[in-house]
Amino acid sequence: MKRILVLNGNPKEQSLCRALAESYAQGARDAGCHLDVIHLSDYKFDPVLKSGYESKQSLEDSLQNIKEKIQQSDHVVIVYPVWWGSVPAGLKGMLDRIFLPGFAFKYEKGDLLPQRLLKGRTARIIVTMDTPIWYYKLIYGAPATKMMKKTVLEFCGFNPVKVTEFGAVLNSSESQRQKWLAKVNKQGAMAI
Repeated sequence: MKRILVLNGNPKEQSLCRALAESYAQGARDAGCHLDVIHLSDYKFDPVLKSGYESKQSLEDSLQNIKEKIQQSDHVVIVYPVWWGSVPAGLKGMLDRIFLPGFAFKYEKGDLLPQRLLKGRTARIIVTMDTPIWYYKLIYGAPATKMMKKTVLEFCGFNPVKVTEFGAVLNSSESQRQKWLAKVNKQGAMAI
């Protein structure tokens, strides 16, 4: 049975991201997958990696729980809104605190590229934005998507990393949002 972690990085307790995460999870659950769903809005932790990689900073129970769920997962789904061309601060802080050397990657002396310690897992990122998708990609260069896909997930060994982007949320109709929810539900049912 495939183990899936769905992580909603939107700090708002009620949001389209939360609905998308739940819809994906329901599709995967209906397909018989083992599911863990985490909404970062339910977790309290210090998002600041105070000394970088120079000293070890112990993880709060909430972050230790997320770390363990990542380790146990075959497939990780991260849902988040694009804010100021990036991910919300809490999601970035969670990445800074958990995706550390020895867990997510490891440099060996003399090697230019690290060992990717989270190999064997796949991922999907589901991104919402108020900007039209074409503008986000063409004018801005999709910075939040590139960061999450290339410099976090693929860097640590996730492969493949698939992307679903929804926008412009600000001007979307209820009918459009229902279509988005149905799309991610279907992705969950296919566990991709």
